[in-house]
Amino acid sequence: MPGLRADLPRHVEQHEQHPVGDDTYLETLREGSRIRIGRWFAPFDLVRRYLVTGTLDGGRRRQFEHDLIVTAMTQLARFGPDAVILGDQPDWHAARDAVAALMERYHR
Repeated sequence: MPGLRADLPRHVEQHEQHPVGDDTYLETLREGSRIRIGRWFAPFDLVRRYLVTGTLDGGRRRQFEHDLIVTAMTQLARFGPDAVILGDQPDWHAARDAVAALMERYHR
């Protein structure tokens, strides 16, 4: 029926048939519950969810874990990888480059 979620076993089966990216590579960047991208860290689950769905949503806890990686993902989603952003900081630019490289490698 339209609007209803697929049951979990079917959903898992769909993911196995159509992998979304290189999860093995992503796991090599994992450090506990966080991921290291370049010299920055971010919550692993949040980064993976963004890579898989293209959606960055902190929900009610939007301020949770707002570090450079999350800012970089937000800026990439909004402006793209080649954007020139007014008031850009060198660390923001470097973080965007690191996340863009990760996204490119993950989705290959």
